[in-house]
Amino acid sequence: AARIIQNMDPTADPCKDFYQYACGGWLNRHVIPETSSRYSIFDILRDELEIILKGVLETPDQGDREAFRKAKILYKSCMNESLIEQRDSLPLLEALTMVGDWPVASADWNKTKEPNWSMEEKLSIMNSRFNKRVLIDMFVWNDDRDSSRHIIYIDQPSLGMPSRDYYFNGGNYQRVREAYLQFMITIAKMIREDKNMSKDDSFVQEEMAKVMELETEIAN
Repeated sequence: AARIIQNMDPTADPCKDFYQYACGGWLNRHVIPETSSRYSIFDILRDELEIILKGVLETPDQGDREAFRKAKILYKSCMNESLIEQRDSLPLLEALTMVGDWPVASADWNKTKEPNWSMEEKLSIMNSRFNKRVLIDMFVWNDDRDSSRHIIYIDQPSLGMPSRDYYFNGGNYQRVREAYLQFMITIAKMIREDKNMSKDDSFVQEEMAKVMELETEIAN
């Protein structure tokens, strides 16, 4: 209650300028940082929480429970930029191997991988190992008809871009669409180079155009 009152401007007439009356105190004491597009009490709390979490994650291990140890390990791995640079694309190449490789970054995928490739198996690996839902989203949540139990939900996953508008509309959407396709082409070329494969830009562009076409059909 005290914080709400502090963020108000009781000198303003609510019948003439209710916004100033309700939020004037906040406006007088806060300026939107140059690095932000908005600034609210939730943004302040988030910033304060990040400082607290940073302190917790950087404390030495002191018989922590397993969840805390995992969080600290993950934090340290993200902060170890020299090792990240040293490993370069290796983690991505290892991930691709787990899901059956990538045809656009493989010389003979149809012969060596496709005969034993199972979509059901690879979708489950993407979900369980990488928390990535492809084609199908599946999760456990409260049953809408009976809140005392949990059930399995099957739904459509998110698209590669934020919404279906990006796949069909013109203007800025089209520019983002073109940049998205170019991004896929760039990544494929980088992976082929890291795997010491021959340069074949036309093949890469054709394959990524097919990916874009598939995503567009899914969005539709």
